[in-house]
Amino acid sequence: MKAGLLLLSGGAGQRMGTRKHALEHPAGGSWGGHLVRVFETVFPGGPLQVLGEPLPDRPDLARLDDPREGPAAALRVWASTAAPEVDRWWVVACDQVRWTPERLRAWADLCAAADPTAAHWVVGLHEGHLQPLGGWLAARLRPLLAASGERSLWRLATALPHLALPQTGAEWVDVDTPEDRRAFEAES
Repeated sequence: MKAGLLLLSGGAGQRMGTRKHALEHPAGGSWGGHLVRVFETVFPGGPLQVLGEPLPDRPDLARLDDPREGPAAALRVWASTAAPEVDRWWVVACDQVRWTPERLRAWADLCAAADPTAAHWVVGLHEGHLQPLGGWLAARLRPLLAASGERSLWRLATALPHLALPQTGAEWVDVDTPEDRRAFEAES
């Protein structure tokens, strides 16, 4: 599978009280930088794109401005621009900081087996909730994504051809608040 990373870093971080992409990760670097390292470990040489704010520890990465109208609008902007050719994009938000190379490899393998022709947005179904972020978006869906008028990320994901695979791992849990951050850091 030829994979690319689309890292969303444009959130305002209102519940956290600060933007999350630049927070320090217990393993070193920023939260966003951690996710880049996880991806690069599993998919060395795969294209990397940041949608939002630049990462303090990876200012070299290709970046698009986030229109600051929510993740669905940001994804539409990204999908309407040129992108490197890949089969699938790992679309992940900077607050999904529990991903490890082992969990990403297992998730990528599961998605490739469930969608061998790369025709769907393969998303997680975690604790009864659809989780598009962290999912694998088939590159061939970019034109449909760009043309969508959906404003909700959930509605956008379900309007496109998608597969929802049950997941139980902690990597699917967003770290959104200072309390979540303290719990995450205590685990590390």
